[in-house]
Amino acid sequence: MSGVFQKYFRYWHTLRYLKLTQIIKRIQRHFTNISVDLSVQGDLRKNENAWSQPAKRDQRMVEDKKFCFLHECHIVDNIKSWNNEQWPKLWIYNLHYFDDLTAVGARQRLIWHRTIIQRWVSENPVGFGNGWEPYPSSLRIVNWIKWSLAGNHLENLWLHSLAVQVRYLSNNLETHLLGNHLFANAKALLFAGLFFKNNEAEVWYKIGLNIIKKELPEQVLNDGGNFELSTMYHEIFLEDLLDIVNLHRTFDRDFPASIELVIPKMLRWLSIMCHPDGEISFFNDAAIGITPSVLDLFKYAKRLGFETSKPEVGLIELPDSGYSRIEEDEAVILIDRAAVGPDYLPAHAHADTLSFELSLFGRRVIVNSGTSVYGTGADRHQQRSTAAHSTVVLDGENSSEVWGGFRVARRAKVYTSDIQRGEGLVVSGCHDGYKRLPGRPTHCRIWNYFNSSLTIHDKINGCGDHRVEVVFHMHPDVEVDQISKECVTLRIGGHTVKINFSGDGSLFLENSTYHPEFGLSVSNKKLVYCVGHCLPINVATKITW
Repeated sequence: MSGVFQKYFRYWHTLRYLKLTQIIKRIQRHFTNISVDLSVQGDLRKNENAWSQPAKRDQRMVEDKKFCFLHECHIVDNIKSWNNEQWPKLWIYNLHYFDDLTAVGARQRLIWHRTIIQRWVSENPVGFGNGWEPYPSSLRIVNWIKWSLAGNHLENLWLHSLAVQVRYLSNNLETHLLGNHLFANAKALLFAGLFFKNNEAEVWYKIGLNIIKKELPEQVLNDGGNFELSTMYHEIFLEDLLDIVNLHRTFDRDFPASIELVIPKMLRWLSIMCHPDGEISFFNDAAIGITPSVLDLFKYAKRLGFETSKPEVGLIELPDSGYSRIEEDEAVILIDRAAVGPDYLPAHAHADTLSFELSLFGRRVIVNSGTSVYGTGADRHQQRSTAAHSTVVLDGENSSEVWGGFRVARRAKVYTSDIQRGEGLVVSGCHDGYKRLPGRPTHCRIWNYFNSSLTIHDKINGCGDHRVEVVFHMHPDVEVDQISKECVTLRIGGHTVKINFSGDGSLFLENSTYHPEFGLSVSNKKLVYCVGHCLPINVATKITW
């Protein structure tokens, strides 16, 4: 297949999943000039109740002109800083979010905050630069309003700017993307619609409310998971809903009952998908530190009257999301039999089908590699690859064709999935992501927990000669004590863990990297059990502790 044909073939398998409205809206955006009314906004609405303290992120502003995002710090000291092309796009976006207004210790940085708001208004002309794109606009609008509701004073010039930002956003909604971006747009319109008091504000509010009413049933699955199937974006969406509840109670306005109904389900889903260390597992785009901590989100929910509880022991199935959790004795196992995400929105998908993570004795042992970058570079592609996850790699290929920064062409489908509760706990699944390869291979995996051991059976069906690699990424704290052709002994926090492979292959220990936060890469090790011969191939892995 020629390179040109491959390119168009990949585009076809990417674009065919989009909704027609996404394609139409993308075309329209290229021919639309956004106009905005620059008139002064009206009065502010009076609070009827106290604004409840929201969840807080870590401090982002470390000096009066110095910001640290994604483990990278820069001085923002002139008008060009807001759109500095030498800095990562995601870093620039974070600069325009104004998250530090509601971060830990924000009160102590009041003078800095007032100065940087004034600078933003003066140095970011209407419609120009990164700060006026819909997503950063949405987050900034909400953060400025949160800052005001917490008792801080927005000057008239800033209020005027805020109103213009909302008007610009209302004419620039991300209907071509949908998903979390459109929901963030709608949240900003809700906040502005209740914060300001006039007919224009009511229009903003109704637009935002209609979007949320439409999107909520689709974006929250019946088991409580966010439909993008990323633990990190689940946290973002949950915080959005908590903020919306907080806002409506502050202004004594009714909100859709569906929001109050789904929050408990989302809280339960989040608790199930966390490790014993209290933080999220890494499936699809996921990293710690982008949102407030899980504990802070739970505390925020409690302040608003929503209770949380620990997951029950045993096997828990999240059937709509495709994830499972096994917790027994000293083990927590988190299993991915999920789709890559919504067919029309796989932007945050990884090729991680049938991967898993394992904690023992309260500490992470087997992990997926996490996410440290966005964009289109080699690191982004590597972190989305199958090889960056604890699953099976066939012929060095990805189970789903991740490409670009946020695209997926042909994607793995889990076509059979089962659970069994008996003498042990058994979870199984098969996917067809490799059927595009010669011999049409498929991968089936069974996780069998029994009596302080986990046995994993991998079967690759099909025909022809293929190279099969069973990959287990180790958490950086795991020490490799001994290794042979088919056995390895690990040390974790004073405990011994043994992993035995069988399948007529060879075991290798390789260097790798682990990415628990954006901008952070930590050296770690991965185990690779290689088998190279004619399919079908069976590999059994037994982990004991």
